[in-house]
Parts: sequence; C-alpha cells; structure tokens
Amino acid sequence: MPTESEIGEDTTVPDAFYLPLGGERFLPTEHTSGPWSPDAQHFGPPSALLVRALEEVPAEREMMLSRVTVEILGPAPLRELTLTARLERPGRAVEYLSAELATDERVVARASAWRLAASDTAEVSAGLAEPPPAPDGFPPATWPSTWLGGYLHAIEWRAISGAVAGHGAAAVWARQRVALVDGEKPSGLQRLFTIADSGSGVSGRLDPARWWFINSELTVHLQRPPSGEWIGLDATTTIGPNGVGTATSRLCDESGQVALGAQALLVRPR
Repeated sequence: MPTESEIGEDTTVPDAFYLPLGGERFLPTEHTSGPWSPDAQHFGPPSALLVRALEEVPAEREMMLSRVTVEILGPAPLRELTLTARLERPGRAVEYLSAELATDERVVARASAWRLAASDTAEVSAGLAEPPPAPDGFPPATWPSTWLGGYLHAIEWRAISGAVAGHGAAAVWARQRVALVDGEKPSGLQRLFTIADSGSGVSGRLDPARWWFINSELTVHLQRPPSGEWIGLDATTTIGPNGVGTATSRLCDESGQVALGAQALLVRPR
C-alpha cells in the first residue's frame, strides 16, 4: 500500500472518495469535500465508509442491516482516517454492531446498527412506494451557486421534482461517478449511504447564505438492499420554532423503495 506522503506527491485526483493505506486506514480525496468548506468532508462518503465496516463484521448466518445511525461528532477533515467495527451483542436472530471513524486526534463519527436474521417475506411485502420514472427521463439537478464542488461534482444528479437550488421538498436521482474506496466496487448499501446524508441539502427550506441547517446525525431504516447504480432520494424538511428541524427521506432504487431516512437539524442564522 502507498503511504500518505507518497500519495500527497501525486497531483491527480483518483476516481474514488478514499485511498486505502492498509490496516483499515484511509485517505480522503478532494471528491469528499463538502459544499460549505474545501477542508471538511460531506458526510455521505464517511457514512458509506462506516457502513462498509459494518458489512465486514462476520455473521454466522444470513443477516441484514435493518437500522443504521451515524452520529456526527465533528467535521471530518481531509486527513488520514482509521476505521474500526465490532459485534457488540451477538444473537441468533438479532445482533447489535458498532463502528468508529477517527483521526489521530479525535473520533469523527460513530455508527450503531441492528442486524436481523434474513428470511423470505416476499409474499407479505407491503407498504413500499413505487419508484419514479427512470433517471434518463429527468434533467440534471442544479445546486445553489455558492455551494462548492467536491462531493457534489462526484455524484451525477437528476432532478425529479422540486428544485434543490430552491426552497422546500424535492426529489432527485443520484449515482456515484467515483468509487467509495479506490480499487473496489461499492456495495448497494454503500451507494445508498453515500447519498442518504443529502436529504437535508436536497430539501432545504432556507437560504444557505443566511441560515445554517446542519445535521448532527443520520438514521436510515432499511427494507432491502438496493440494486443498480441509481439511488432515488425524495426528501422534505420540517423546522420547529426553537432552532431544531428534521429532514426525512424516502430512498429507492429503480425497482422501488428500499429505505427511510431522517436527520436531526440544528437551524440558526449565520
């Protein structure tokens, strides 16, 4: 594996959010940088990296992640990160897992997850929304002109309804232009979590030049793993009278609904 200093000598940006350094160490690329600052990551890629670690926790039988919560403990810098995961509570049908992403100085984020035994319930499947029409039928989405590239440019966005550069509920199709980890093909869940943290940005009700609406966590309840490259995100934001809001999302692939997402928001003037 290359070292961080050797990678730093290369001026090209690899087609990936992260470069593996060995030993569960990863170096973020410029593709991870968020819309607010070039020095901090959008939390889509870190969330997906935590899910990658959760997926690698061994299971004794066929199981599925059913709920994943990512607790955002501070800005994720574009510096070397260490990823760890473990099985906290084993079980025959229900298990509890955790994962952690850290720099040398501090923990950046923690994830917790419930993993449930899988079974065939196709006969009684109900309540899942149908997908919107195929992504190719929609125009490219346009983000606010003041937002920076990085992550936003590393994803292909198609506007389904509403306007992500406007205010209020909106829906988009999205797919990664780059890998999550260099040299790897991302799993369906990794693709899902790369997009899921964008719910608050897609459905922002407020002018981002005048207001902060920062999510402190991301919770996703899964109904099934997504397939294919495209992830649909249909989001809306609710704002209370005391500086707290919630962004909620319905997530799908081209076959229909796969998950429900939510983010707790800190809302305050800039």
